Amino acid sequence: MTIVIAMLLDALMGEPDWIWRRVPHPAVLMGRAIGWLDKRFNHGSLLAGGAVLAVLVVAAGMLGLLLSAFGPVAEVLIGAILIAQKRLVEHVRAVATGLRFSLAEGRRNVAMIVGRDTAGMDRSAVARGAIESAAENLSDGVIAPVFWFLIGGLPGLMIYKVTNTADSMIGYRTAKYERFGKAAARFDDLLNWIPARLSAVLIVAAHFRPDAWRAVRADAPRHRSPNAGWPEAAMAQVLGVALSGPRTYDGELRQYPWVNIGGQRMLTHEDVDRAASALWRTWALLFAVVALGALIIAVV
Repeated sequence: MTIVIAMLLDALMGEPDWIWRRVPHPAVLMGRAIGWLDKRFNHGSLLAGGAVLAVLVVAAGMLGLLLSAFGPVAEVLIGAILIAQKRLVEHVRAVATGLRFSLAEGRRNVAMIVGRDTAGMDRSAVARGAIESAAENLSDGVIAPVFWFLIGGLPGLMIYKVTNTADSMIGYRTAKYERFGKAAARFDDLLNWIPARLSAVLIVAAHFRPDAWRAVRADAPRHRSPNAGWPEAAMAQVLGVALSGPRTYDGELRQYPWVNIGGQRMLTHEDVDRAASALWRTWALLFAVVALGALIIAVV
């Protein structure tokens, strides 16, 4: 039942900025720890990267156990903090709002949620970036945390979040992180394997589109990520848009294949708004499933 309350609290309250202006967010603390370990131990060693990940996972699990000892109130509060539904929707809607005013404002807002170059984006590219981020972060920031909370309680949630944070910081295929960050990247892939596919199922089901599943299964493996392709392919299908495709990182154009290649490519702020609505529809279905499961367990 704690996860049900945590989901509701996050959906209603989100992450009030006035709190995080006074105390650091748990994700920020995780990031600082990972940054320190990176500076201290990153000498291009695969073994060192694996050891660092092991330390992070064990520390996060133990911290989760310690916090769980404070009872369900602590579990609810920490769960609500580490589930990011409302904040995700706010970021996505900010891109739509920015695009309504100007392309420059849309670029500025989408730069907060994507890692690619944004300076040369046209309106369609800005909208596409926001929709892709919506789909991927629905899986990483909402469904996966709920899943691992259900599987492993607060320790499971903490382990997932520190792994996901490590992947976002050091899990890159660059000269600096190819070896040191490989363990974090692969473990993150493992932890997201089920949630990513569950996300696709929930997106399709929330929009009553069982007919789209065959296309999702065909498109998802075309994506550059073994997991992100699933929620993106599902979102592309229910919105009728083409996602992924060519984009620029650090000045280098990368020719990634399209997901839902026959979908609409000229996108606007209205498509971003539709993606934000899809986030809430999918959240509502997830919440209903979790709440029903909690009710059945309580009755039995």
